[in-house]
Amino acid sequence: MNKQYLRLQKRILHKISALLAIPLLLISCGDNPIPLSDAPLAGATIGGEFSLTDQNGQTRRYSEFDGQYRIVYFGYTSCPDICSPDMQNLMAGMTAFEKEEAELAAKVQPLFISVDPKRDTVEVLKQFTTAFHKRLLGLRGNEQETADVAKKFAVIYNIIEPEDDNIDTQNNYLVAHTQNAYLMGKDGKPLALLPLDNPETDINEGAPDLVQTELAKWVR
Repeated sequence: MNKQYLRLQKRILHKISALLAIPLLLISCGDNPIPLSDAPLAGATIGGEFSLTDQNGQTRRYSEFDGQYRIVYFGYTSCPDICSPDMQNLMAGMTAFEKEEAELAAKVQPLFISVDPKRDTVEVLKQFTTAFHKRLLGLRGNEQETADVAKKFAVIYNIIEPEDDNIDTQNNYLVAHTQNAYLMGKDGKPLALLPLDNPETDINEGAPDLVQTELAKWVR
């Protein structure tokens, strides 16, 4: 993996961790579920209305998913070694959750929001999302719309130009971005972060069973 990309990715993760400095360890008493008001991200100012285009060319607004839980992940389809494994783990966990709790899983809408609108066309997003889950929506906007929605969800991203002058910078660049998967409540407000794999470790912290467990904890 590009070392410059990893350095910037780590720097961005440190910045977002500071923004989300909220206790993540909660204890459940007996069989009583943890109140959603005690969720790790409850009360955080993350999220907000947007209008983006999905992989079918349809306009989608954040508010149209009110009444549903939402998995929100920002990334891009050309992302090396991070976005695809993250989506694989998230959607495999979602599939496992569907098998165990079909009615609850039906209340969850997964969303993949591109931070690379130049390359992530509708056609590219459709091919990408189809590979992971039949209900996964890929969303894109223009540069300003992308910047606006990223800001609302406390996501930082930067384009990294190739260091080799002989490489086509128009199509061969990286995008360093915040690596978070939010679980948002039925009111569109944040509940928790779903587990993702840290690219700097050998342990798969984003394993599907961990994602399934986290969904089962908060989806009611």
